[in-house]
Amino acid sequence: MSRSTRAAGRRAAPRASRSRHRSHRARTTSKAIGLTLLSALVPGSGLLMGGRKKLGAFVLTISVGLLLIAAYVGLTQRDSVLALAVSPRQLLIATGAVVLLGVLWIWVVVASHKLLRPVSMTYTGRLAGSMFVGLLCFGIAVPTTVAAQTVMAQRDLVGSVFQSEGNSKSATRPKVTNASDPWAKTPRLNLLLLGADDGVGRTGVRTDTVIVASIDTKTGNTALISLSRNWMRMPFPEDSPLHKVYPDGFWDPNKGNVEQPEYYLDAMYDNIPKAHPGILGQTDNEGADVVKLAASAALGLDIDYYMQVNLAGFRQIIDAVGGITVNVNYRVPIGGDYGEGPGSNTEKKPSGYIEPGPNQKLDGYHALWFARGRYGLSDPSRQERQRCTIHALVNSVNPATLVTKYQQIASAGKQLLRTDIPQEILPAFIQLGLKVKNAKVSNIDLDKNKNFPTGKNPDYTAMQEIIQKALAAQTNPVASTPTVKPTKKPTSGTTTKKPTAPKTTVTPGAAENLNDACAYNPSQTGNGN
Repeated sequence: MSRSTRAAGRRAAPRASRSRHRSHRARTTSKAIGLTLLSALVPGSGLLMGGRKKLGAFVLTISVGLLLIAAYVGLTQRDSVLALAVSPRQLLIATGAVVLLGVLWIWVVVASHKLLRPVSMTYTGRLAGSMFVGLLCFGIAVPTTVAAQTVMAQRDLVGSVFQSEGNSKSATRPKVTNASDPWAKTPRLNLLLLGADDGVGRTGVRTDTVIVASIDTKTGNTALISLSRNWMRMPFPEDSPLHKVYPDGFWDPNKGNVEQPEYYLDAMYDNIPKAHPGILGQTDNEGADVVKLAASAALGLDIDYYMQVNLAGFRQIIDAVGGITVNVNYRVPIGGDYGEGPGSNTEKKPSGYIEPGPNQKLDGYHALWFARGRYGLSDPSRQERQRCTIHALVNSVNPATLVTKYQQIASAGKQLLRTDIPQEILPAFIQLGLKVKNAKVSNIDLDKNKNFPTGKNPDYTAMQEIIQKALAAQTNPVASTPTVKPTKKPTSGTTTKKPTAPKTTVTPGAAENLNDACAYNPSQTGNGN
């Protein structure tokens, strides 16, 4: 064979290859666009139709495999998903994976269109195809970017709020011995919820809201116990260094049995660390540890962890979830100050009111004042509104809100929360939180009229008895059979009266379901004892 013949054969080979690829191309621009859309919906199909069968089969296999793995993990490996959602390292890896998959998806769409489009295209057809591919790529890039930003927001939230046990210090939290099942030997988890008021014009930090949530770790049933902000003589455990300093509780005996605002419960967070810095040892939040110890001794409960809520962040997170729906039973003041007590400003009247009405949708600003407003109202009414606000917030969070507004929620959460819950047990905490959302939430009435008609000398022993009985009843409920009185058969000529629903009353010391406590009841005034 001559040299010229061999050269001609080599030149002819590429033409044959190009003709084979040409045979797979669409005949019209509209058909090419349709096949490109199919390649975006089923990655790898466009490469197969374009003649790149091995590459197309590989991409298609990987795509189907990833979908099956995602479905399997989502349906059967919830623990693994929860662990990933609260692990900063795994969240960083997940962000990289999301970005890589998005880039590869875009490459598959562009490569498929190049293989499928007609060889001879008009300028209009080429422009239409390019614009359509650009829209597809944009449609892939946007959710990919949002997903990556959401994962990074979650990572930022976890890293900012929750520290690992080794990287944080606490004088009061229990040591983690079994991160996979931390509640194995804990029938009830007691969580201290603090609402810290450090707003503009305030002196120091006041914990105006102090609530203990006692959670049954098996069922998720939760009892909320509100502590009054003006309690004095808050005790400390006997093995605490603070018990030696305040053996008769947090108050000044030299001032006598009078109201001592600087020794109220809401002043402990700020005043004790200032008076006795470092008395509890190494801790990242001495004020919270002080209140944890005092609440434990006062209520007779071992409090495990605290969650401190900044009220400004609370307003932001309410707005992030789209507001909350509550029943307003009486006028609730917006603002107002008595001009007395720790952290108070000069006396002033409220700037407005939240008017009564059922099922009112409140934004963050009004929800905050619904929980905080106290001018002219009693402390128990304020505590009840705070519990109802928490209840409404838990009920308002749904999957759709989390997906669409998660970055806003995470951003607000960074400013909202401060806690000593370690990263190691976050997956277990999330699972417990899911139980709580679907379980019974009740309030334990500590009987103000009997046990703390004023804040000067509360009867903590009596309160402890109430709490123990209420929690024991929740853990071991006893079914009761209602007593039905026989009714006389009406005689002729008499009119039978329709039965009326009995008025719901709460026995002091009993646990009341929050659905009942937060129901619309316009007969309430909010200023009773």
